[in-house]
Formats: sequence, structure tokens, C-alpha cells
Amino acid sequence: MSETYDIVIIGGGIIGAAVAYHLAKKNYGKIAVVEKDQYLGNCSTAKCAGGIRAQFSSEINVRMSLLSEDKFETFAQDMDAEVQFDQVGYLFVLTNDEQVKTFRAQFEMWKRLGVPAQWLSRDEIKSLVPVLNVDDILAGTFSKKDGIGDPHQFTQGYVGAARRLGVKFLLETEAVGIAATGDKITSVKTYNGELLTNTVVNAAGPYARQIAGFLGIDLPVVPIKRQIVTTAPLDFISESFPMVVDIGSGLYTHKESGGLLLGWADKNTPEGFDESVDPEYTDTILMKGLDRIPQLETAEIKTAWGGLYESTPDHHAVIGPSGEYPRFFHCTGFSGHGFMHAPAAGIVTAELICGEKTSFDISPLSPHRFVGAVLGEEGTVI
Repeated sequence: MSETYDIVIIGGGIIGAAVAYHLAKKNYGKIAVVEKDQYLGNCSTAKCAGGIRAQFSSEINVRMSLLSEDKFETFAQDMDAEVQFDQVGYLFVLTNDEQVKTFRAQFEMWKRLGVPAQWLSRDEIKSLVPVLNVDDILAGTFSKKDGIGDPHQFTQGYVGAARRLGVKFLLETEAVGIAATGDKITSVKTYNGELLTNTVVNAAGPYARQIAGFLGIDLPVVPIKRQIVTTAPLDFISESFPMVVDIGSGLYTHKESGGLLLGWADKNTPEGFDESVDPEYTDTILMKGLDRIPQLETAEIKTAWGGLYESTPDHHAVIGPSGEYPRFFHCTGFSGHGFMHAPAAGIVTAELICGEKTSFDISPLSPHRFVGAVLGEEGTVI
């Protein structure tokens, strides 16, 4: 059987749901979201740490975050959903002179763009988070506007609002091909039938490269496993405990169900779809945690899991139409920042699709930036 839609969005995580909602809000037409799993938001969205921050090193990511944070703040009333953006803040701790120099420059950029960040001394950091070992910390930055949220709650908030506006979410419907005539999309092929459409959004996260490949497009988005571990409740973790990011070690941690969630990105992890838990990876996270929070020696491990980053060479998202097919749009490649940037991504992608001026300049996220690009150290596009 075949059905006709004005647009088909491939991927039922928070990105696909956000794009669908903002298109429906603009009365775009008949919208379908196809998801290969039996649940929405069950892939990268469900496995993320839930952080939301505007303290980024690039101006485009700061702008994405500022718009997203504004929307997270009003999400409950806007979507008539039970969600909480817990604005406990993000604390970045710096342990050498080079980090301090880099963050000083970023701090000036944040002030220019309106990020309400503070520059903190070692003593101020210790006062803010008394359980931290601050012996090697030189300084830090903190923004109370940042915080954490439940990815499931926010995804379901978008889904519920989109459904009320008529969006169809087709579960257990895996996209297996995209048909085109010339440069015009004609349909999305699935195991459950063909969806006739002239516009497609690739919001497939770590699977985005395969989706682009249906049209012969080599999209540089690769899946890379990251791991997270959580502890049982800890009596020294307060309700105001912020997200703490240790720039030196790469550790990040925030409060979770009375205990702590801890994570770290191993840059030596090969690309691939393996999400199994590696005990050595978990042990490394715990050792980094103990160095920064010595009281963790009393902690009991509650659970650990692996999830997939959808990584690009420059660790920035890909948002915009492909060059070969003007009505084939990408909204993917967030490199670990998809949840926190979902509101802005949904807004600007819907604006692009509708031919409107975007809320801010998103040309740095264009898919075309990779065409003929030279990759520098650690994959940076130069």
C-alpha cells in the first residue's frame, strides 16, 4: 500500500519529533515521521546524559543553545506537557594555563552573545560544589541558565503536541530506500509500503549516513559509542548539584536519582554501532570520577550503558538541503548535542523547509561545508 504525504521525516528521536512539531505548527500539510523501532526516542535520544548548556566554543552552537534554552524554559506550558528543565547550571573546571586562556576568549564571546556565565576562582568553585577536589583547579566558568532535563519527557512532549496537530508517527516502519526522478524526490520506501512525497528530512541520527546513501550522497556522519555509569543514592549530593565538566580529564557528571551520573568520551573508540558496555571503559570513568570527587569511593554502581554519538568531522550538526536534491534536508550529526539543540534544530529546519528566513544564520551548519574540505587535526574542517 502507498500513502501520500507532503513531507516524510526519517527518524523518530527528539530531532525528528521537533521538526515535525514545528512544521505542523506552520500548517505545512500532511506530515509523517517514520521510525524503525517500536518506540519513539529509543536510540541516541534515550541514551544521552540529558545536559543542556550554552557554554560552547563556537558561536553557532551558542546561538543554537540560547534559542533552545529559551524554549526549554517555556516548554511545559507551550506543549502542555509534564517536563522539567532543572536549571542547576553547568560548571566547567580548568586545570592548566592553556585551558584558562581558551576559556577566557570563549567567555568574552559568551558575554557578547548574552550567555549569563560567571568566571569563578578556585575558592568560589569549592564553595559552589564542596565535594569537589579543587587542588589542581585554576578557575572555572558557571552559567545558572544551563542545566539538565529528561530526554524521554521532552521527546514525548513534542510527540504529543505534534500528534494533536495531525502528524502521523509510523512505528516499526524502517526506511529502506528513497526514490527520485532527476533531482526530485518521489517517495520513501519502507518494509511496510511506499510513502509518496516530494520532501524528505534525514533525522536518522547515527544512521543518517545510510539514509543519505539511498540517494548516493556520502554524508560524513559516523556512529561512535560513548558510555555512562550511574550510582545508587549518595547522601552528599544536594538538589542544587550542577553538571560538572572537568576539561582536563574529560569527565562530566550531574545528579541523577539521588546519586550521580558520570560519563566520558574515549576518543580512541572506533566508529560502529556496538552499544555493549565495556567494563574497562566503565572503570576509566569511575577512576576519573574518584579523582575529582573522592567521596565516590563509598558509591555503589547502579547501572551503566552505551549509546551512539552521531559525529561529524568538525563535531557540529548538519542542517540544510543537500546540493543534489533540493528537497532532501538533513537535520543530524549533532555529535552529542542533539537533545540540547533539538528546539532550535526543529525551528530552523522548519523555517528552511518553508522557505523562510531562519531565526539566525545557520550557514556554518550547511552540508556543503564538507564538499572538498581539508581535514585538520582531530578531524577539524579547515
